[in-house]
Amino acid sequence: MSWRIGVDIGGTFTDVAVLDEVSGRIGIVKTSTTPRDFVAGVVHALKAAMARHGVPASDVVLLSHATTVVTNAILEEKGAKTALITTRGFRDVLELRRSARARLYDRNQEPPAVLVPRHRRFEITERVGADGEVVIPLEEDELDGIAEEIGNEGVEAVAVCLLFSFLHDDHERRIGARLRAALPGVPVFLSCDVLPELKEFERTSTTAVCAYVGPILASYVERLEQATRELKLPPLHIMGSSGGFLDVTESMKMPAMAVESGPAAGVVAAAFIGRQLDEPNLISFDMGGTTAKASLIRDGRVEVTSEYEVGADANVTRWMHGTGHPIKVPVIDLAEVSAGGGSIAWIDSGGGMHVGPRSAGAEPGPVCYGQGGREPTVTDCDLILGYLNPEYFLGGELILDAAAAEATLRERVAEPLGLSLLEAAAGVVAVVDHNMAEALRIVSVERGHDPRDFSLVAFGGAGPVHAVSLARELDIPKVIVPPIPGGFSALGLVATDLRREYVRTFYKRLDEVPPDEMSEALSAMEEMGRDMLVGAGVPEVRRKLQRAADVRYTRQAYELTVPIEDGDIGAAHLAKLAEAFHARHRTTYGHDSPNEPLQVVNLRVSAIGVLESPVLKAGGRGSGAIDAARRGTRQVYFKNAGTVSCGIFDRDRLPWCGDVPGPAIIEAADTTIVVPLGWRVGVDPKGFLIMERSDDG
Repeated sequence: MSWRIGVDIGGTFTDVAVLDEVSGRIGIVKTSTTPRDFVAGVVHALKAAMARHGVPASDVVLLSHATTVVTNAILEEKGAKTALITTRGFRDVLELRRSARARLYDRNQEPPAVLVPRHRRFEITERVGADGEVVIPLEEDELDGIAEEIGNEGVEAVAVCLLFSFLHDDHERRIGARLRAALPGVPVFLSCDVLPELKEFERTSTTAVCAYVGPILASYVERLEQATRELKLPPLHIMGSSGGFLDVTESMKMPAMAVESGPAAGVVAAAFIGRQLDEPNLISFDMGGTTAKASLIRDGRVEVTSEYEVGADANVTRWMHGTGHPIKVPVIDLAEVSAGGGSIAWIDSGGGMHVGPRSAGAEPGPVCYGQGGREPTVTDCDLILGYLNPEYFLGGELILDAAAAEATLRERVAEPLGLSLLEAAAGVVAVVDHNMAEALRIVSVERGHDPRDFSLVAFGGAGPVHAVSLARELDIPKVIVPPIPGGFSALGLVATDLRREYVRTFYKRLDEVPPDEMSEALSAMEEMGRDMLVGAGVPEVRRKLQRAADVRYTRQAYELTVPIEDGDIGAAHLAKLAEAFHARHRTTYGHDSPNEPLQVVNLRVSAIGVLESPVLKAGGRGSGAIDAARRGTRQVYFKNAGTVSCGIFDRDRLPWCGDVPGPAIIEAADTTIVVPLGWRVGVDPKGFLIMERSDDG
């Protein structure tokens, strides 16, 4: 047999998915995340998964990993000690930022912390003009003093970002060569390598982020590679934020591409099961221990954006400009909120109830875990309402303390608000559900899509508990729960492709583009992509190159990315590019201007090493009676119905094509599925649960 293994570190649990390429059998193991030593936690999880599912190391053909190391380093401000070298007069680009503010009328709003303090930002005499011509030659002699200061500061990484270096990179490359010779062992990131495109602040920010997290990621990956080699596993791959995994060497060149590594894997997994079920239009909903994420899949394609900010203030929405550090690399278009099973419920000074953004996380975790938590969380409330079985959490591996959860919620929420215990728990769940529904609106309604035209794929340990509530709020007709929802993101790691993105500024009006010049620029990037795929050992038959362009109307400030057809660029290619842009603009913003001139800003190439897509064959028992899966009944509280008696069912014993009307609770080792009144659930032969409104719903 040939096995693929994916490991995903979450805020509370580390998930490992194993997939047998021959049979299509999948398995999942969940272990507690170890924030003090992620490598030890990953190794422990790998050993547990391989032992439980009988996976010999010699039969593993793919090992991929979604890591939170990059994001955590930025959020916790624990990145490497970084220096920045810029053109004289541009030392303060990182602090000047853009005029965008997360809270427009808040005069006391603090901007995100600057990754490189001013005393470690150095200016050098040189200047390249907007036409790419040298205006002031590089004063290379100044580098000796700068290198000495950098060495005296104990700098761990250097970012170099000069004005218009994406048009003329000679100055940056000379600086890089001198610094690497003078500071051996100190990584140097050049903006002409990281992001050779216009927009000075975003280019500087992306390069600074790479330098800030590069040494942290390198140290982590080196330790993890050593550990996996000792287990005799194949070379490690890192999940990228655009929906494909990266060769380790490529991830070291572009550490910013590992931002949102885990959430990207979940969206890829959702697109994968969409292909399995012939469901091309999906909204993915991932609710774990600390956050909830939503993304949209349209016509089988994952939506990707290059307008993303990392390290946002947890008290504001992650999708607003001005909340974090921009990284201009392709990222799956995600809306993320601080809403997970570990999100803490609290009362403000005015008596208002809030849930999050603080989370109990993996340590100490919710109160009911019995690991030292003292504040009520969403998981505690789910337990109090009867959704969770205290004797069968994580398949019985963790016994939940309902009495402790009730005491804490009563003291912290119910009594201060004059509510009963069940009313308080239902109120907490209603608040968190509303917050998560907002994320679904962002990726659907605010992107020009009607959520009624999509199905909701719910995963993460807590996702299937809350999914139907969100579907009802947005009038989504169907909810799909995959076979292993608790470790679904890890499944995405074994169902994706090797992928690397390349970009180059190509600033011309579309009606003035010389076709030969565009072809030459695209060919150069395609050659870089082919070299990467060859270096990663991808056979020629599995190499794929995709082209696209960032286009806008001439008087706009922001672009939309649209595909470019294969072949030598000609008039037909440019005409189809214009048509595609107008259609995308109409879908996104509700209007277009066909007579307005278009501006090409950047060209993009995606180099893809295609893996064969596996076919899942996991399923229920086949034929049989529903009653064979019944475990009993439990009293469960629903906000609109009060306390009702719910049938409790074992997911693994549900027959194919069986039909269970709500209210019902379906229990699995990695999650719980809540089926409220007015909904019913069935099982398809591949093991997917399909929840839809019943006739009386």
